[in-house]
Amino acid sequence: MALEMKVPSPGESITEVEIAEWLVEDGDYVEKDQAIAEVDSDKATLELPAEASGIITLKAEEGDAVAVGEVVCLIDTEAEKPGGSDDKKESKDGASNKEEENKDKAAPKTEEPSKSTTPAQKQDSHAKGSPSPAAKKILDEKGIDKKDVEGSGKDGRITKEDAVQAKASMGSPGKGKRGESKKKMSMLRRKVASRLVSVKNDTAMLTTFNEVDMQPIFNLRKKYKEEFKDKHGVGLGFMSFFTLAVVRALKQFPDVNSMIDGDHQVKFDYQDISIAVSGPKGLMVPVIRNAENLSFRGVEDEVKRLALRARDGKITVDEMTGGTFTITNGGVFGSMLSTPIINPPQSAILGMHNIVERPVAIDGHVEIRPIMYLALSYDHRIIDGKESVGFLVAVKEAIENPEELLMDNDVKRALEL
Repeated sequence: MALEMKVPSPGESITEVEIAEWLVEDGDYVEKDQAIAEVDSDKATLELPAEASGIITLKAEEGDAVAVGEVVCLIDTEAEKPGGSDDKKESKDGASNKEEENKDKAAPKTEEPSKSTTPAQKQDSHAKGSPSPAAKKILDEKGIDKKDVEGSGKDGRITKEDAVQAKASMGSPGKGKRGESKKKMSMLRRKVASRLVSVKNDTAMLTTFNEVDMQPIFNLRKKYKEEFKDKHGVGLGFMSFFTLAVVRALKQFPDVNSMIDGDHQVKFDYQDISIAVSGPKGLMVPVIRNAENLSFRGVEDEVKRLALRARDGKITVDEMTGGTFTITNGGVFGSMLSTPIINPPQSAILGMHNIVERPVAIDGHVEIRPIMYLALSYDHRIIDGKESVGFLVAVKEAIENPEELLMDNDVKRALEL
């Protein structure tokens, strides 16, 4: 009996996925629940487990876009598990020999070129080197001169495919190695690219900056981080301080915790904080739900849980859906300052950066302090300068005075120690 395996729905509103990689070969024996493929949606990469044990027949190629519910492979559930690899190898060799024979039979006979059309005549054709309208548009976008493209169409005309494959000149060849590689972007990466371009085109994005003295946070972590870790099994990091500082600031400036829906502005009375984390498939943005109800321990637990799931490729679409505000930390990669791009449909994002010891004026004296630059990118269509600057100042105040503003002057209770 052949079991048809269909593409399951990865989440609401997703109608198509892409076969990123087959983890088995056609004709392999697979066990039930064995991961047989990785599939990309426009939100995440997921593993496809075998629904039964048996011999698998693949019905889609890597890179194919397949609709949710479409059959991608068959599993012969009545097939017995092979005892050795020699028979399999022999069958593969036999199959390859048959393929070669079929290729030989199917190979078309070469014919002499027609005498009616000579190379000289092709060169004289007015169509040679002329791009089609679609090809001309693509060449113009790439900044490539039509003289640098050899046409493969009739009489040497430059086709759309020629224009797509054309590459801009990289200058005179050097003396070293000049290799290059090319691979198709994953569906997730293509979707991210499309969304980022959309943000730049469809929002009135501005960025405001400030700096924050991290010394108070350093002092608290130095004093309590070991006790915190011993009791809760998780580190006391910077993210919990910034998450709770952002929650406090969002309550003060609700326009920053809103988004546009057509002609309406939607404000939220809860704070779902998206955090940008690096995974094997690139940057992912899981959501800490109802961060306003979490303690320092609760935030650190969630950050660790989501980061591990992203790293292991187990993050789900639901865990990355929603969010009312995003925090991204380029500082872990060494970024000093940047303008983070808004995570649509949200209206603002906070960028954290690296911490550098800098000379600053404290009560009329120059002191060396650990300083971090902060950046808030926001959609100016619904967030005014007053709100954006006020929000960032509120975050700065909370980070520079965490005991009073984030812990109600009771550090032990706030850290659950």
